[in-house]
Amino acid sequence: MILFKEISGRDKLKMLSLMLFWLALFAPIYPGMVQDWLSNSDNSHGFIVPFVAGYFAWDRKNRMNSSTIESSMYGCIALFLVLGVYVLSFFGGLVFPARVAMVLALFGLIWCMLGNEIIRIMAFPVLFLLFMIPVPYSLINLVSGPLQLFATKISANLIATCSIPVFREGNMLYFVSTQLEVAEACSGIRSIIALSMLAVAFASISPAGWKSKAILILSAIPVAMLANIIRVTGTGILAHFFGDKVARGFLHEFSGIAIFVLGFVALFGIFTLINRKA
Repeated sequence: MILFKEISGRDKLKMLSLMLFWLALFAPIYPGMVQDWLSNSDNSHGFIVPFVAGYFAWDRKNRMNSSTIESSMYGCIALFLVLGVYVLSFFGGLVFPARVAMVLALFGLIWCMLGNEIIRIMAFPVLFLLFMIPVPYSLINLVSGPLQLFATKISANLIATCSIPVFREGNMLYFVSTQLEVAEACSGIRSIIALSMLAVAFASISPAGWKSKAILILSAIPVAMLANIIRVTGTGILAHFFGDKVARGFLHEFSGIAIFVLGFVALFGIFTLINRKA
């Protein structure tokens, strides 16, 4: 066994060749994934995930340099199993499993080449790449419906407490002179995914214990839901006074950004709080 920093130039070239082979092997799925990032704002955070994962990997370089390397049979077995899943998924037209296999194949490749000690260090940066994979529409449709109704019900009650006449039917809010639909894009699923990614990133740099980190990660869901309820409620109040035009165009997009910033601030506040108690 040798230290990672003592790897010869020849071995480094071999590892680089294997990494390039990994990139080339999964090249057929890149265009579709990038298109999903571009065409759906719910997935736009996928562009920054590789850079964040790269930062976490770079931050661990000192730990890697002082670690020993030794090829792992279990890692090689895991790699071949994942490659089998990729081949079956790709030719079977199963997009999501093929994309997951891409990340898991990188995990298996590092484990196979460098062994248990290195993969324990690199597990988080590699698995963080899973956040760049768009969530299947079937799962989004399953979750977004209940979230839409929940946000609509709570928002209708909050609007009514402001002495504004409002009637709710399903995910529709009816006012005296206009109506407002809480569409799938306003279900809050976008914020849940993005804030969950941020929560995991925050947890990785927190010195707090695992229980506090778990609380931080789980808090992303209620924070995102609360922020979305504030958005729907605010939009409903504005729609009452200024018509449904406030729910479209620039104001709609701006409110989405503003609410995400609010969620980020709340999440950062929780992150700061648990670090003080650590």
